[in-house]
Amino acid sequence: MHRVTLMAALAAGSALSALPVHAAGKLNMICSADVVVCEQMTNLFEQQHPNIKVSMVRLSAGEAYARIRTEARNPRTDIWWAGTGDPHMQAAEEGLTQPYKSPLLDQQQDWARKQAASAGYRTVGVYAGALGWGYNTKLLAEKKLKVPACWSDLLDPAYKGEIQMANPNSSGTAYNTLATLVQIMGEDPAFEYLKKLNANISQYTKSGSAPVKAAARGETTVGIVFMHDAVAMQVDGFPVKAVAPCEGTGFEIGSMSIVKGARNLADAKIWYDWALGAEAQSHMKDAKSFQLPSNRNAAISEYAPRFENIKLIDYDFKTYGATDKRKALLSRWDKEIGASAQ
Repeated sequence: MHRVTLMAALAAGSALSALPVHAAGKLNMICSADVVVCEQMTNLFEQQHPNIKVSMVRLSAGEAYARIRTEARNPRTDIWWAGTGDPHMQAAEEGLTQPYKSPLLDQQQDWARKQAASAGYRTVGVYAGALGWGYNTKLLAEKKLKVPACWSDLLDPAYKGEIQMANPNSSGTAYNTLATLVQIMGEDPAFEYLKKLNANISQYTKSGSAPVKAAARGETTVGIVFMHDAVAMQVDGFPVKAVAPCEGTGFEIGSMSIVKGARNLADAKIWYDWALGAEAQSHMKDAKSFQLPSNRNAAISEYAPRFENIKLIDYDFKTYGATDKRKALLSRWDKEIGASAQ
């Protein structure tokens, strides 16, 4: 009797040991937000999903697109989170990312759902922010410069060597600036503007937020950036003030895409759904990320620049996120601006 019981127990143990054990997951992610936000969101996700280990690399949006394109035949990245929507749209158009309709899609703002639909659900908006600049109030006063309230003000010869912006080849912020100016002025006038602006630029940085960080440190007077990046410096106690250009301005839809051929697809979808949730997005402000979240139920920071207070253009994400348009504008920038950049 005891022998039968023992054999039954052994058999049950064998059956249990034969059951599949849930293996620890892995997720390879490129993050194109500010590094502080990237680290905070990664840590928060791992706390809530302890079975998934995230390997995160921080790259500017343009750099992220370039890497995903290079890896297309043998993808090593599973998911690309954050960064301006234009390169995400280009990756979608080129089939570098794959469609996915999250069950949380109906909780997102109209601009996020519209972007997802226009990309065949190969990308989705996760936050939004308006383009502008931030200036160092102390330097402005010391150098007796007028407050730059409009795009036209940045051409004042008094600003020679006082402005930084990023390179649109590496930075989604700077490409958004280029596309914004083209939409406001027309392509030829926009490039004439950029040639004149070039005389006042001290440096074209790799990262989109770097110019206003330099302004915060007193290394430059004005940084052309998304307004929320300028606000972040202000909240940190630096003498920085954000500006929404008087003529109007563009905006970004920070986006998220699953890479086509992702090796860890199931875990990529877990991140995707989590990142669209109100709870996760409400934590972005804890890392002093002051964009507008895509989830309608997410908490918005009191410091976030609100769209209703800014003169926004009807930014054409589909046209300016298209491969041919992007390549043409960047090529022209390289020839007419980049080649003569100081």
